[in-house]
Amino acid sequence: MHVSIVGSGYVGTTVAACLADLGHDVTNVDVDEDVVATINDGDTPIHEPGLDELIGEHAGDRLRATTDYDAVRETDVTFLALPTPSEDDGAIDLTYMEAGAASLGEALAEKDGDHLVVVKSTVVPGSTEDVVAPAIEETSGKTAGEGFHVAMNPEFLRMGTAVEDFLDPQKIVFGAREADAYETLGELFDPLVESTDAAVVETGIREAEMIKYANNGFLAAKVSLINDIGNICKEFDVDAYEVADAIALDDRIGGKFLRSGLGWGGSCFPKDTNAIIAAAQEAGYEPPVLEAAVEVNDGQPERLLSLLDDHADVAGKRVAVLGLSFKPGTDDVRGTRAVPVIEGLQARGADVVAYDPVATESFDEYYEDVEVEYADSAAEALDGAHAAVAVTDWDEFAALDTEFDAMANPVVVDGRHIVERREGITYEGLTW
Repeated sequence: MHVSIVGSGYVGTTVAACLADLGHDVTNVDVDEDVVATINDGDTPIHEPGLDELIGEHAGDRLRATTDYDAVRETDVTFLALPTPSEDDGAIDLTYMEAGAASLGEALAEKDGDHLVVVKSTVVPGSTEDVVAPAIEETSGKTAGEGFHVAMNPEFLRMGTAVEDFLDPQKIVFGAREADAYETLGELFDPLVESTDAAVVETGIREAEMIKYANNGFLAAKVSLINDIGNICKEFDVDAYEVADAIALDDRIGGKFLRSGLGWGGSCFPKDTNAIIAAAQEAGYEPPVLEAAVEVNDGQPERLLSLLDDHADVAGKRVAVLGLSFKPGTDDVRGTRAVPVIEGLQARGADVVAYDPVATESFDEYYEDVEVEYADSAAEALDGAHAAVAVTDWDEFAALDTEFDAMANPVVVDGRHIVERREGITYEGLTW
């Protein structure tokens, strides 16, 4: 099948490469000429394990990129994988989606026959039918359900394991109104369904939109709950990780997302929880559990800093921050817990030096207003530091040992249960 994907960001690029790997012909459409050139050269515009190999293998063959929307006319189905950034009140901004849909409609005006448009971006219920479809109708002169069809296929990709998540999914969700749309999506994903144990969920468009929010909202609340329990454990000098290991044996709870610590960040959990809270509030409902999940998560960085206060006065002192990405395995710094930690340290008068294995450049570009010193290694960051805080659980931080001996004052506050306790350092875990 010939597929076009509008948007070559994190989701669009990953989906394009994986669909090409399944045997489809894929065309990425993006307004950024540099991104288009990068893909056509066989390189990846984002850092994601396994993605560079897929693009390198399929670029110029089953995968190509262009800035020309007219290319969608040669395809059977188009995915919209465009940004939906947060507004000040947490609601999603559909400007990019609406503009992309309008440009897509202009191209489809000259196409004979049906075309399936699938929203891949995370959007609140009603967005596909009330915003995307009308934008295509206006510029194409066609009617949704007749000249073209719309559907929703939410993504469940995690940073650092996105390729694996796509190629070995637990579920694939098709949200549509017409049988033809389900049939086209089924044909498109058939190679994946045949090679995995993925469950296929066929549902309505609004239900598919909501499934993504329900998925992330549930997981965000689970992380905040274990952090809340971990905070209680800390007060009673109880090992929260032993507690978590025990409750994980209950199959009603399960062991995933039970690592207490600094909380969740990234581009999905913060944006999605805030967006569905804002949408619910606009509809007249206050979601107390999700609001509490956000409150607990927002408070974890300050709890870490308060533990640091118990052991060190960092005013005018060098403090090492280990980790800048929101999680290991990616250079994505959106929503990273490093920002509130660094800001809290600087409010205390500390001189912050930060190190991350891959995300330093991304952090420096994304957070231009956050002024810190960057180190080229963990050892360099720790050298002469009056204290250190672990923010991201990169494996290399678990291997640190004698590097702590170079600290001026070996105080380590671990927000991710990654640093090994040892004699010669004053160690505090955030929730254990």
